[in-house]
Amino acid sequence: MKIVAKKKLWKYLFWLGPFLIAVGLTVGLVSEQWGLIPLVFLITGIVISGLGIIWQSYETNWWKRRSTQAGTNAVVATLAVLAILGLINFLGTRYHLRSDLTESQLFTLAPQSRELVSVLPQPVKVWVFDINQNPQDRELLENYQRQSSKFKYEYIDPQARPGLAEKFGVKDYGEVYLESGDKRQLVQTVNQNERLSEIRLTSRLQQLTNSTTAKVYLLQGHGERQLSAGKDAISQAVQGLGDKNFTTSPLNLGETSKVPEDASVVIVAGPKRGLFEGEVKALQEYLNRGGNLLLMIDPNTDPKLNSLLQEWGVRLDNRLAVDVSGESVVGLGPAAPLVTEYGQHPITKDFGNGNSFYPIARPLEITSVPGVQSTPLLRTKPYPSSWAESDLQSEKLEFNADKDLKGPLTLGVALTRKQAAKSASTPQPAPTPSPLPSPTTQSKASPTPPASPAPTPSQTSSSQTATESRLVVLGNSSFATDGLFQQQLNGDVFLNSVTWLSQQDQQPLSIRPKEPKNRRITLTTTQGNLLILSSLLVLPLIGFAIAVMIWWKRR
Repeated sequence: MKIVAKKKLWKYLFWLGPFLIAVGLTVGLVSEQWGLIPLVFLITGIVISGLGIIWQSYETNWWKRRSTQAGTNAVVATLAVLAILGLINFLGTRYHLRSDLTESQLFTLAPQSRELVSVLPQPVKVWVFDINQNPQDRELLENYQRQSSKFKYEYIDPQARPGLAEKFGVKDYGEVYLESGDKRQLVQTVNQNERLSEIRLTSRLQQLTNSTTAKVYLLQGHGERQLSAGKDAISQAVQGLGDKNFTTSPLNLGETSKVPEDASVVIVAGPKRGLFEGEVKALQEYLNRGGNLLLMIDPNTDPKLNSLLQEWGVRLDNRLAVDVSGESVVGLGPAAPLVTEYGQHPITKDFGNGNSFYPIARPLEITSVPGVQSTPLLRTKPYPSSWAESDLQSEKLEFNADKDLKGPLTLGVALTRKQAAKSASTPQPAPTPSPLPSPTTQSKASPTPPASPAPTPSQTSSSQTATESRLVVLGNSSFATDGLFQQQLNGDVFLNSVTWLSQQDQQPLSIRPKEPKNRRITLTTTQGNLLILSSLLVLPLIGFAIAVMIWWKRR
């Protein structure tokens, strides 16, 4: 009797284990502090419960029963499934795998945005001062946040936190601000008609994290494109440069006779009259000291830049680029070449087979020059889709084998040239333009052009450091004018060219807006009625007839 009573006592004592576990969990959850007291209860309860299970199985040979083994297998399988599910959820939390099946990748960040956010030098936070949290805006911000742990965002109700709203100078609902350290910048104001823009957010992010500001000068005085809003102006292009943290200023070389020292890029956009010889020399000297130049030259003009272009192996063709392949697509006629083929270059690397068009353009002829590396950027389609038309007065454009040039035509080219920059300890007069021949070109017997004499040994001494000049020549300037600048890839060609020329290669290039494809079907009244009749009457009758036939055969 005593042995039986002792066994019952141990059996009751083991129920103390679950009680202590419950006490420990209760104390920890209520106090929200897992200190010494709840841990003692939990550990003691787990030990007692474990001993109870071991003792009970020993007394009843529980482990040897077939039902116990089957139950153990079921428990192990269940725990394994739970462990696998937990591992999958853990990996899903740490590593996001998303697939954007939309044709234009509407829900995927552009490569430029991903590259910029992934290398953020310091934490950045987006503040959205709005009551409503738009799902589309949240999705965009979450896409940014997935690229880097340094990117955060938060929605704020200005009425609930007036101090924070006053700190940012919030004036209305929907204002979006970007903050990094002690820097703050307004991105845009969102509303029902205007959602948060990836283009603006990435541009502002670049401005906020980039401490340097590149200076761009636009040449004036020869009938170039107007910088302020107006007919055939390039005000949108100038604004786009400002959005990318460039500072723009007009430049009249007839007044200064020298390109300013702080010029990162000089743009010559569609001059209608020729430059003075002194102005051309000023541009040559600027290139010789490591400058960067963008020339956009239209047909039927002579800017008097042949001496400069000859040094780089570029010749402006006086014929008109004709492309009949894009006439029905662009709607601007055969004199507006549609380009879908781009060179392998940082300016055009993300263009794919996208469209850009150039109303009234001239072809370029590229020849090899020692020390100059050239890459065609824009190429028209092969003949008979495109050719260079010599008869500019004829209303009917037809290919003439004697005068015209068969496509494909080069409408844009990017060039680089190494320059020898002298050290401050050995100042010498600036030499005439002298591209340094590379080792491969030195071994060839091709002579150096007269305008570019080979450098003397004193110019190539060890006290010199090599700098690079960059030149982009486009046979058209109207593609960047207001209205056309935002069409297709036109703006990207301009902004990417300036970004590459500025030699700030760490900056992301231009991001083109993503637009959903219009997949709606427009039906006439007759087509709509036919669709209703077929779906509500014809198809049900066919199904009913098939059912009757099956029933009749099985009858």
